[in-house]
Amino acid sequence: MEEKLEILYRECISELESIGIYLNEDIIGKIDIKISPRKAKRYGCCKQEEPDERFYHIVKVGRRRIKKYERFKKHHIEISKWVMDLDEGIIKNTIIHEIIHCFPGCNDHGDNFKKYSKYINEKLGYSISRLGNKEEDFKKSNLEFREDSSYKYKIVCVNCGQEIYRKRLNRNLLYRYRCGKCNGKLMLV
Repeated sequence: MEEKLEILYRECISELESIGIYLNEDIIGKIDIKISPRKAKRYGCCKQEEPDERFYHIVKVGRRRIKKYERFKKHHIEISKWVMDLDEGIIKNTIIHEIIHCFPGCNDHGDNFKKYSKYINEKLGYSISRLGNKEEDFKKSNLEFREDSSYKYKIVCVNCGQEIYRKRLNRNLLYRYRCGKCNGKLMLV
């Protein structure tokens, strides 16, 4: 499985280079990729290490000021095991999504991330977005989708009816957060 991941990672790098995006280690930093050892519901993650002290800006959060780094020297990409069973196109989509997080200023899903993902989607035909749809991806891969039945809580958007499942309930979720699709209020069912 690690070998398959490495092959697909190399394909993604060559596709990015074909449209003029080079993963120069002086700018991007060192990237290593592996399969996540945890059982996770997420597709993948990118963890940064060793911030480049030359590139940062100050963010004001309440009364505090936080130093937010834009570049890092090391990136660790982890892809979930269950993603490796899906179609190669979906795996490559996930890998490129995590590679974008390695670009300077793309640690989150902000404007820079959206610019890169839009450019790559137009040039290479991917569908990189902030969130994935497990049920749809399983259908594309001709696999049976089974919902994890160990969830205790079901949260529903009042406007669009989107369902969110949680194993643990954070009460702030209902009051502080809104639906990701329509910005509607959330309600515990």
